[in-house]
Amino acid sequence: MSDVLIVEDQPAVARALAVLFDVHGIGHRVAKTPSEALSEVAGGSVGVVLQDMNFAPGATSGEEGAALFRGIRRIDPSMPVLLMTAWTSLESAVRLVREGASDYFAKPWDDEKLLASVRTLLRLRAAEAENARLKAVRARPREELARRHDLSGVVYESEAMHRVVSLAVQVAASDVPVLITGPNGAGKEKIAEIVQANSSRRDAPFVRVNAGALPDELLESELFGAEAGAYTGARRLRIGRFEAADGGTLFLDEIGNLSPAGQMKLLRVLQSAEFERLGSSETRRVDVRVLCATNANLRDAIARGKFREDLYFRLNVIELAVPGLKERPEDVLPIARSILDGVGVSRSGAPFVFSEDAERAMVAYGWPGNVRELSNRIQRAALVAVSEVIRAADMGFEAGEPDASAEAGPLPSGQKAAFEELLRRHGGSVSRAAQELGLSRQALYRRMERLGIVLERRPR
Repeated sequence: MSDVLIVEDQPAVARALAVLFDVHGIGHRVAKTPSEALSEVAGGSVGVVLQDMNFAPGATSGEEGAALFRGIRRIDPSMPVLLMTAWTSLESAVRLVREGASDYFAKPWDDEKLLASVRTLLRLRAAEAENARLKAVRARPREELARRHDLSGVVYESEAMHRVVSLAVQVAASDVPVLITGPNGAGKEKIAEIVQANSSRRDAPFVRVNAGALPDELLESELFGAEAGAYTGARRLRIGRFEAADGGTLFLDEIGNLSPAGQMKLLRVLQSAEFERLGSSETRRVDVRVLCATNANLRDAIARGKFREDLYFRLNVIELAVPGLKERPEDVLPIARSILDGVGVSRSGAPFVFSEDAERAMVAYGWPGNVRELSNRIQRAALVAVSEVIRAADMGFEAGEPDASAEAGPLPSGQKAAFEELLRRHGGSVSRAAQELGLSRQALYRRMERLGIVLERRPR
């Protein structure tokens, strides 16, 4: 436990306090002047300061004590300070308590009250030190984790996400099935990449399938393959995803949306590691590690008869639950800045930066779409921002629409390609593209004109 620093110029008073602390086993040291006291505090082993308010012979105003208190605060803003005062400097002591001093005691003091206050403050000081130590300890494993393992570029600061990433690294070597749960856009696929990257299969194929998007009529050929002629239009051999992932890892996303027929077929191959291509009677064996992800509550789905319990236990040897972004707000700005680093530069050639109001808005927002929504808003903002500073309005947090006609100067290279991709995604619909960007059709047409984008009009 750190010592109590007694700051007292009167030897008799200092000696009385020292004897009191000695008797009760409390470590202490004495400083006779403010300069000695400041040196002791700067040394770092003081837990509580117990200081007089006057030091010069005949002084009664308490101004010397106030100056010492403020000097201590400059060195260590969290240092607990108890004031010893005579009635003549009581007003100054009360003022310093308002400024943050822990308490004041009039001379002569009450031993029990003084001891109780000192012990409480020493315990609090020790708890603060332990919290700081634990925070540093928590930071070190994150740094060590990133140094020793491939984290696939994941960005986080929160303890909640650190637990998930740490467990992903830990289970990577075990070669057992892993179920990754969490809301849409939270980063489940990134966790699957971490498991793959740190497994013994890191150099083998990593095959990804959106299982929930496979209709029953395509499921078997997609997962297990098909011989030429197995169905109408099958002109050549099709290798299925299990076969393509042989020796490596198969990532099945949205597993909760798999149909009952698909669940049954998946269970069979997981149990036996065997399958037949569609149109073939030859049994094939594969060595595949299966990782699955879902945003659904599979236990509820089991209770409603929508998901097979035996398949659930086959998939869920280890569960990695990825928290949504609203549950880890400390991750928002680090992730946002990382995304922003990848969107290019502004028309001035300067890198994009967030304004203070944009950062406040991002931290305050609930992010129902999680990291995916954050990325989309930043991509949008980079397209519509009129300078390198991205404002809250650019991200759609405030009313208001940037007017492309008011812009001047060259547009950044790469913006044309971004707009063309946006229009392709919406099938050439200017209305839908403008809606995604938060622009009017006229504003988008003006931007397209400046970029030299001309839509091809096909005869009906």
